[in-house]
Order: sequence, then structure tokens, then C-alpha cells
Amino acid sequence: MLEIVSFALGPAQTNAYLVADPDTKEAAVIDPAWDGHLILQAAQKRGWRIGHLWYTHAHFDHIGGAGAIADALNPLPLVALHPNDHVLWRAGGGGALFGFDIDPGPEPTIDFVHGMKMKLGSNEFEVRFTPGHTPGHCVLYVASAKVCFCGDLIFNGSVGRTDLPGGNWDALVKSIREQIFNLPDETHLFSGHGFETTVGEEKRANLFVHE
Repeated sequence: MLEIVSFALGPAQTNAYLVADPDTKEAAVIDPAWDGHLILQAAQKRGWRIGHLWYTHAHFDHIGGAGAIADALNPLPLVALHPNDHVLWRAGGGGALFGFDIDPGPEPTIDFVHGMKMKLGSNEFEVRFTPGHTPGHCVLYVASAKVCFCGDLIFNGSVGRTDLPGGNWDALVKSIREQIFNLPDETHLFSGHGFETTVGEEKRANLFVHE
């Protein structure tokens, strides 16, 4: 079983997801966007232990809460990121472009690879490599729960921007068509911004990638 607590945090109202197996109380944070103390409080209230920070990509508004979370945990959480986004992570997620100087938290030590499986209790998260918004963007698909955490690849009725350094429109569209639209239509998409949607709805109505 997978439990999901969502937050909209920080200057870009970025969605952060605290996910846990309630039986084992193992938890991970997918994109600890901002205000790490709020995410920590939610985990502590439920008796969950945060052992992992998983980044769909390394933009500052998706990692801005990592430092505060890590500072409060012992041992440190394990951080996972695709190697193609390590340069962006080291540059503070590009926050300086927008006037933000963030603490990026602990160094990523797990390299996301397409097809790898991340375990959280009885839940298995499949990593799918989906470049386009950034060179190392990945999504996390949980078949058993019919959910996909898709970062800034695709949104409800929209898609991720490709005008920032490392963005590539053709790669973004290819990633959506080959890694999102091949999931079951009933799969819920939890994006980095805005409201959740489903694969079926986006295939039908998303004008940016209409087939």
C-alpha cells in the first residue's frame, strides 16, 4: 500500500510529495520543493521515517527544502538524481537566475537509471528517463498504485517549459509520448505544479502533445 501526502510549496508553488508504506513506516520525499520543516512535520505526525529524497530533476524549486529535511535527520537520507542533472544540482538548481540562493542539501549518491526499481516497503517505483525539461529529468511510476510522479514533464493540460538551460522541446515531446502515453489510461499523474490528472485525459485533451 502507498500513502501520498502532497504539498504546494515555495515561490513557484511547486508540488512536493511525501510517500510512505504505512505498514513499515518507510517514507521518501519526491521533489522536496521548499519549507522542508513542513514536510518533516507531516512525516513525524504520522510516525514515518524519511530515508530517501528522490528528485525528478534538479531545478531549485524542486530541491529547495532538501537541506532543512536532511539537517533534521540522522542518518542522512539517501538522495537520488539522474547523473545528467548533477551539474544543475551543483549550480543550486539554477536558483541564482531567479534571485534565490538555496541550500541543495546532501550530495546525490544514487544515480537514477532508466528502468531501475526503487523500493519503499512493499511499493516498487519504476524510474523512467524522460529528458526535455532538463537533460536528466526522470519520472517515477508505481504500477501497483496506478500513479506516476512526473515532475515538470507534463501537467494538467500543459507541458514543462524548455526555454531554460538544457531544455529541449523535441526531447520533451518524445519523452511524453514514449514514457507517459504508454502507461495505462487510468494512471494518475502527479505533476510538479498544478492539479493531478490522468494519462487518458492528457492523451485526449493535451493540445501540446496531441497525437
